[in-house]
Parts: sequence; structure tokens; C-alpha cells
Amino acid sequence: MVTPRVIATDLDGTLLRSDSTLSDRTREALRIARAAGVRVVAATARPARVIDDLFGSETLIDIAICGNGAVRYAVGSHQIQITHPLPQDVTRRVVAEISRLVPGAGFAVETGHRVLFEPGYRYRPTLDNDRVPVATLSELVADSLVKIMVWLPDQDPDVAWTQLRPGLGQLIECTWSAERAPLEIAALGVSKAAALATLCQDWEVDPAEVIAFGDAPNDLPMLAWAGTAYAVANAHGSVLAATANHTAGNDEDGVAQVLEQLFA
Repeated sequence: MVTPRVIATDLDGTLLRSDSTLSDRTREALRIARAAGVRVVAATARPARVIDDLFGSETLIDIAICGNGAVRYAVGSHQIQITHPLPQDVTRRVVAEISRLVPGAGFAVETGHRVLFEPGYRYRPTLDNDRVPVATLSELVADSLVKIMVWLPDQDPDVAWTQLRPGLGQLIECTWSAERAPLEIAALGVSKAAALATLCQDWEVDPAEVIAFGDAPNDLPMLAWAGTAYAVANAHGSVLAATANHTAGNDEDGVAQVLEQLFA
């Protein structure tokens, strides 16, 4: 394996433990990798505003790809760049189509700076407290957005997207972070892989010089793009099947174990 120049890692279910914390062992592994001159990229569905809460004041990563690739967050300068907003007309059509085909679906939107959610949206992630309730769907789609989140009554994103793909697949990117999780809808072409590829092009880094870690379907394009890819043991079955290299689960510091072998 080529010695990596870039580490790209998902957060929830991969680098973070199940309680949304970063272990001391993982912190030390990231320190060692960065001391070796390797850039570290967090690639996550989470918004930029929680990155500092997750990593604290110590600079353990260089850049965060947030919103599944729609937002870039420069850790040192705290600069948030929304690179791929959802067009308003697409947002309205998506919400209308899902409301028609998935009765009882609830909606929330990420603006890049906060979440707006209507009464039917029942999912609440850890850490992100910048959330504003609204009374109607029309209030959700009043401005440009980063992504739409859809709470599903049966909590089965695979089934829902199979139903929705024929009408919406040419308009948007749709993914999810766990077997029972909301749909996450972004502008067409948005993915962790695309955002990572742009970063690496700017840094003059070849895909063969990138090592990536993930656990969920939204990580699959990134894992396929990177020269070396690892799935953690607790990964979604589709990720384990598609990824040749496996490491220990997130609660056993699987990413740190690989980085220790490479850089310690």
C-alpha cells in the first residue's frame, strides 16, 4: 500500500464511539498521523457547527466535509463554505413528491447554519442543538438549503428510496447514515467522494495516496474513490460487502488501530 498523504474518515459510527465521543486512543492516533505530515479530512453528514464540539480546541483535522459533501469547513479559520446548495424549485418538488408517496413522512432542512423542522419530524441527533421548530412545510423551503432530511414512519430508508428513486433520482442525491435513519437529500452531484476529490485535486494528491474509513451507505462512493478503504466491523452490510479491508468497530477504535500500524 502507498503511504497515505490524506486520511478521510466518516465520524458517526466510524471515528466516533457510539456515545458521539472521540476516544483518547483515537486522538493520539490522529496526532501521530498529522505529525507525520498527513492531512486529515472528516467527511460527515453532520453540520459544520458541531465539528469544534466534537474535536475540542485541539486541531486534529485539517478540513471537514459536512452535509455529505455540500459544505466545506476550514477548521483553523472556522470558515464555512456552502459549495452545493439545493435549488429552491427542486426542494419544493422533492417535498411535494415525498409527501404524496410516503404518507406520514416528516421533514427537516439544514440551512448550513441551523436546522428547521416541522412537527412530523421526529429524529433528533446528538450534540446539534441549533434547531428551530416551524409550523408548516412552506416555512421549511423559504430559503436556499444544504439538505432535506426525511423522517420515515417505518424507519426503512432502503424501502423508501426504492419507491422514490423513479421520480426523484434524476434530480437529487439521496443517502442515509444507518439502517434505520432519515433520508438525507442533497443537490445532484453532491457526495463525500466528490468533495474529497476536489480537495485532493487542490492539494495535488492522487486517489492512490488517500486512505478512507466508513460505515454507512453514504460512505460508499468515498470508499470506492480512495486508493485504500476500510470498513469498520459495525458497518452496514452493503459497506462490508463492498470494502475489501475491514477493521475493528468504532467502539474498539478501529480507525486508530489502522493508523497505529501505519504511523506509530
